[in-house]
Amino acid sequence: MPSLPQSDIEARLSELEHKLLARDKTIDALKRRLAQQDEGMRNSPFALLEQNISLANVVARKTGELEQERQALQKTLGELRQTQTQLLQSQKMESIGQLAAGIAHEINTPTQYVADNMSFIDMATTSLLALADRSVAVIAALRAGDSDPALLADFDATLRRTKLDYLRRQIPDALAQSKEGLEHIARIVSAMKAFSHPSGVDKVAVDIREVIATTVTVARSEWKYVAEIETQVDDDLPDLPCRRDLIGQALLNLVVNAAHAIAETLSEGVRDKGLIRITATRFGDRHIDLSVADDGPGIPPDIRERIFEPFFTTKPVGKGTGQGLAMVYTTVVDQHGGEILCESDVGRGTRFTMRLPLCIDNDEAASCR
Repeated sequence: MPSLPQSDIEARLSELEHKLLARDKTIDALKRRLAQQDEGMRNSPFALLEQNISLANVVARKTGELEQERQALQKTLGELRQTQTQLLQSQKMESIGQLAAGIAHEINTPTQYVADNMSFIDMATTSLLALADRSVAVIAALRAGDSDPALLADFDATLRRTKLDYLRRQIPDALAQSKEGLEHIARIVSAMKAFSHPSGVDKVAVDIREVIATTVTVARSEWKYVAEIETQVDDDLPDLPCRRDLIGQALLNLVVNAAHAIAETLSEGVRDKGLIRITATRFGDRHIDLSVADDGPGIPPDIRERIFEPFFTTKPVGKGTGQGLAMVYTTVVDQHGGEILCESDVGRGTRFTMRLPLCIDNDEAASCR
């Protein structure tokens, strides 16, 4: 089945569900008509029998047709749900593609200084080995009772060229910096692997701290030049039953939106950097609130009712698709039975909260609202 936009899939799902409901109503109407005929024709047994047989045939035929339609609709619903899952995965990979240049830069920077440090250590090693060779020659000569002044002069010259005190200070720093750079690269690769790996259709218990850490790492190239990030997670926060990749994608969308909003204020020369605050707290006994707050320009009141509409965006053409917040809404509300809340104050910032139920199945999730 060809890929469809999220809005088309949702509309098609709604249409199919209405058709199923209409078929059920048709069957009920036929049954009621049969019952009414039975009541109205009590004085004519033959006519009653004839009509009953006729209606029974109609009901049987319609029931068979409706059952076939129901099966076809159920199959189509299953295919649409599968397509929806594939679409969500495609949107996630599209987000990674949009972040690819920044992620490549994040990896290239530590790679470059690791390479520079390796070149320095290679040069230092050559100098130290040369000094070691001269030292061995001098010691061998002394043991043989030969104190050749030329040999000592060569050793002194090599020692001066080696700049031993300088190497003592710089080599440990170069090694420590290289180790830090390699660890940074490993974190990025690990975060990308975790973020891009699709989770199953079933919800599993996830440590929300790990989801936050992974998302912050993946989105680093989007926020590091425009904002500082603070994270705060309750110490007693339980694991969240969810589809990890969807929640990670939704959180990524909110963080990237927050960074873009702050960038609008920086372009006006008001300040150097803004602040993005990510928090995860308990809400009552049955929910977790996962929030992203920024100190950007806020959302004007006249468009707040439309921010979750598919394809609605205030960004220039080529800068935004209008799918980010629509995907967040679908993930939180449709996929997890939660709520998405928005608080915004023009000139002071915006806070989005994903209120997610601590429940496994959909029936329990509905009761947790």
